Amino acid sequence: MCSSDLLRALLESADHSFEEIQRRVRILHMGRRAAPPKFFEIAANALLNRRQMQITYYARATNETTDRSVSPQRLICYRESWYLDAWCHTRDGLRSFAVDGIREAHILDTAAKEIADRRLDEDLAGGYGIFSGRAKAWAKLKFTPARARWVAAEEWHPKQRAHIEEDGAYVLELPYSDDRELIGDILRHGAEVEVLAPKELDRKSTRLNSSHGYISYAVFCLKK
Repeated sequence: MCSSDLLRALLESADHSFEEIQRRVRILHMGRRAAPPKFFEIAANALLNRRQMQITYYARATNETTDRSVSPQRLICYRESWYLDAWCHTRDGLRSFAVDGIREAHILDTAAKEIADRRLDEDLAGGYGIFSGRAKAWAKLKFTPARARWVAAEEWHPKQRAHIEEDGAYVLELPYSDDRELIGDILRHGAEVEVLAPKELDRKSTRLNSSHGYISYAVFCLKK
């Protein structure tokens, strides 16, 4: 259950004022990229009213700024940042845009193109993390018994498979399409996790771990 769900449950079930709850409950944010309220509101308005948008978008991965015509489909809050899943008419395909990367936005009179939820899930939520897409491979990770006490309580992917071995180790399997963010999360656990498959994922993780490049790599993945 996310923090907003917990707070909602607290507000609905307890006989306490909002001011008292606000004073007693703290939510600490780390690595949050604040989306400009103006462009978040425009995106939400276009999304709910099913209208296309014209946006100027800055992509950190390529360091490029482009003009796009998009049909918004979903707003996603992931790891403290907001993303807009949309059909990009400029690229003729589904894309996920970081809302804080939007530099200009205008709502158009044209009706938004409708994309079925099933396709959105397959194309944008099939892989691991925000570098999502149709899954190309399955990762198989083995955590030590000590680390398993934490990781076994986490959901890394809705379609993950997992089991506890006799010695207490935790084996986790999950689909991914792009390994960048997954490697960053693997390296956070250091020697407490072993990549069992595929070999390419193990090779990349081992190389970055041994070269001590995992710190900047993980930061890049989480702050892209």
